[in-house]
Amino acid sequence: MAITDKVYLKNHRQIVSQLDVNIPKGAFKGATMDVLYSGEGLSKVDDATRDRLLDFAQDFLDPENPDDLYTGYPERQFVRYLLELRAQGLGPDAIVDVMGDEYMLYAYSGDVLSFLDNAVRTLEAAETLAGVDGNQEMEQKLHRARTALSR
Repeated sequence: MAITDKVYLKNHRQIVSQLDVNIPKGAFKGATMDVLYSGEGLSKVDDATRDRLLDFAQDFLDPENPDDLYTGYPERQFVRYLLELRAQGLGPDAIVDVMGDEYMLYAYSGDVLSFLDNAVRTLEAAETLAGVDGNQEMEQKLHRARTALSR
């Protein structure tokens, strides 16, 4: 299961109450994104919630090619965001706090830790394969990325 399947709207009940429509808790569920990021959905929520939802939409739902929105673009952007937070030295608890503050999202720290651990293991495997293939440039690049996540 992808980490984006384990990311939820922080004030789900409050948002559902304001919208007067039931939506899934999952932030990356199609029905959630359709309702929240339509003009009508955004107009029904309070200002603070609207600001966070607009930030989320701008950062994760605004591809150069509009067709990319339906090919996993938001999820890839969010994974990149999590990896960047980790590369900045934040641990799982701090990452959860930041994404809550910035986008009104939450996840369990253990799920974030598991995601980061899998990312490090994946980079380690790719680094080894690059070395076996003799691609030193790629091996070094992967090593730097893995080291940044492992700190």
